[in-house]
Amino acid sequence: MAVIWGLDLREMQWSKFKSSYMFNTTYHLRRAKMIVYQIAMILCVCSESVGTAALAEYVDQQEFIGNLDNLAVEFNDDFVGIASYNIFVGVAIATIFGAAFFFDLFWPERRESKSVHLAWKICAVIVCIMALGDALALTIIVATRSAYVTGVDAPTAAALLQKYEKPTLTYRHNAKAVASMVLLWPGWVATVASTIILFKSHEHDAIFGPKSMHARNADDIQRAERAAQRAIRAEKPPI
Repeated sequence: MAVIWGLDLREMQWSKFKSSYMFNTTYHLRRAKMIVYQIAMILCVCSESVGTAALAEYVDQQEFIGNLDNLAVEFNDDFVGIASYNIFVGVAIATIFGAAFFFDLFWPERRESKSVHLAWKICAVIVCIMALGDALALTIIVATRSAYVTGVDAPTAAALLQKYEKPTLTYRHNAKAVASMVLLWPGWVATVASTIILFKSHEHDAIFGPKSMHARNADDIQRAERAAQRAIRAEKPPI
């Protein structure tokens, strides 16, 4: 198979998804990477998915009310905006740490330049900041804000909303909006933890390479044994 950016595509094998390989201790911080990277991706993508479901409901409700009465306008742009941004953040985190996950799974001994390491670090820090801003804004909006209908009087607005009961106008009473917010905070924590692991991993790789201490010691013992065997064969007199 082809070699792209120095990565042999033959290394992409289903067998590497086995727990015996994925969670081995041959490589430094391997178990931490495989676990924490996945937690960050799963939580943020789940937050994004649930938020998207809530967003779709508010957009549908807005269109439904507008079709019933041309004068009525439902304002829910605050939630729609932050839920849209949450989608972008979830995709960004999944892209960065998803790539890191698969690169470390398939090519743990790959060689990367300093500029590539710097790019990894910059991207990881950026998504941490993005996720924090997302979590804060989503929390404030869900906890304190509500959608509302303008353009008509209160009785007319109430009558229109009765025809499309869900979702509730108060965001904190919307289970999907709350779930999206709740999932995002541990997702942000896992993203920060993933960034710290990535930094520590690069620091270790720059000095010792990707293998863990016990794996390097085992390699040293094997090399010493092979050298000793070669020396014995070299000293053995010919028959």
